[in-house]
Amino acid sequence: MLVTGCSTAIAGKALPDPAADFVPSAADRDPSKRIPGVVMEKAEGLHILPGQRVAYDHLPPFGGKHDPVWAACNGAVYTKAVRTEHMVHSLEHGAVWIAYNPDQVSGDALDQLKVRVDGKPYMLLSPYPGLDKPISLQSWEHQLKVDTADDPRIGQFIVALRTNPNTYFEVGAPCDSPQFDVDNPPPFDPSPPGTDAVPPK
Repeated sequence: MLVTGCSTAIAGKALPDPAADFVPSAADRDPSKRIPGVVMEKAEGLHILPGQRVAYDHLPPFGGKHDPVWAACNGAVYTKAVRTEHMVHSLEHGAVWIAYNPDQVSGDALDQLKVRVDGKPYMLLSPYPGLDKPISLQSWEHQLKVDTADDPRIGQFIVALRTNPNTYFEVGAPCDSPQFDVDNPPPFDPSPPGTDAVPPK
């Protein structure tokens, strides 16, 4: 299991990481249940056909049917919105996906999110046009929406859920994705799914 966080220092003394209390344990298998605002919902992990769309009932989705190819998620910082069905598959592998509204998050705030993701295993970041909050975090069957990039719940969510073996079912699945073009990923489709879209469950 991977745990990340950063402590601060005052007068040379390290202060406790505010997310440290959210490390999963045998006694606390899903610490995200203690994070205010986290939404949980059971999801189905079946694959769709390549190119099919899913009529997700949450935006961004945090589980459900998805494309057979997962988005590369070893610290990938996507500058363009990525096809949702690939991103959901990455969650099934234990990744945390940070999505942000590009009309509301930029500059220093975006840099704060990039620091949390860039080069970090089982993490990915992408813009999500039309997002109803500035920032949304997704892991398999879990979601948290926040207003600012310095919200302490972001770190708590990551520590509690990234590769937490108690909260996703493809434990040990890789985030490297040889079939996925990181530099030119399949684009996000903002249009409503058609009548031929697959239900998420």
